[in-house]
Amino acid sequence: MTTGIFKYLDPATIVEHEQVWGKVDTDVTSYARLEKTLPVANIRDTPDAFGTDVSGFAVFNSPTKGKLFHDDQVVRRDYYDEVEALLREKIPGVKKVVIFDHTIRRNDPGSARQPVQQVHVDQTPKAAESRVRRHVPASEVDDLLQRRYQLINVWRPISHPATDFPLAVVDWRSTSPRDLVEVKLLYPIRDRDQDDDDRGKEVLPDPAKARTTEGYEVKGETYGILHNDSHRLYYVKDMTPDEVMFIKCFDSMSEGQPRGKPGIAALTPHTAFVDPQTPEGTPARQTELRDKYLQSGWAECILATLSWENKRDVNGSPGNYQTVHIYHPTLSGVTAPNGAGAALN
Repeated sequence: MTTGIFKYLDPATIVEHEQVWGKVDTDVTSYARLEKTLPVANIRDTPDAFGTDVSGFAVFNSPTKGKLFHDDQVVRRDYYDEVEALLREKIPGVKKVVIFDHTIRRNDPGSARQPVQQVHVDQTPKAAESRVRRHVPASEVDDLLQRRYQLINVWRPISHPATDFPLAVVDWRSTSPRDLVEVKLLYPIRDRDQDDDDRGKEVLPDPAKARTTEGYEVKGETYGILHNDSHRLYYVKDMTPDEVMFIKCFDSMSEGQPRGKPGIAALTPHTAFVDPQTPEGTPARQTELRDKYLQSGWAECILATLSWENKRDVNGSPGNYQTVHIYHPTLSGVTAPNGAGAALN
């Protein structure tokens, strides 16, 4: 057990019937954040209590051969294959992987796109459906949307244990739909014609216009989270590069969805946090890995996103944040996975 300071949406700054938004190229939002100091339990203490369909998250042992995660060519050549193997192992029925995009985000003062520490969920139901429509062939979309599909992140430390800056998750069973606030993601409007790639085109915003939405357009939607005294937070103490965490962002068959089933976890609010118990001199967490997958039927289609994030390297230098998207069509008629995971002791 440890404690951490967690940033939630401040309900006092959310105006009813007004759009809640955040800009992706700056930390400016339409709302303020509320800090809460909360206990965080170690998943290793009760590994059998969690699963993606139970709590919304799970931890698995899955060593990687990849080392050069900053070399795009090496990642494409080698690590994509590992990701495919991981998806095949954990999700029955996977047959094909198609990688369609990756981006880089740099966490330094000169970067236009920096990650924000805040309890959140990456996708709303509307955003999840948009992902399907954007990345699945049009001829398959309507059929897929009538089946089960999920978006799940998979995180992995890369070079050493994530000790000083671990990832915390909120058990879905301790959440309420009232905790969820739709936050529109505002992107700078630019002349892109047929160009839909943001890499290398980000610029720092004009400070004089920081509080306005002028020059921006909505291109995504996430959930910001309101604090709830019932929230139970967990983390993997000293999570190693041999471990991955699955974090559910959306499930069309989860409780609360039109075709949902009671008791199936819908999502997992999550955030990074500073562990005050970190020994002095511990290397900074170098990287997280995130996979996002879409699953139709039980294992008919998977849309995956890998990302790894460098808060800073072991020498304290700024690092980068990468995202890789994967479309993964598979065979139908397979046995449904139970969504359970086993954390390492």
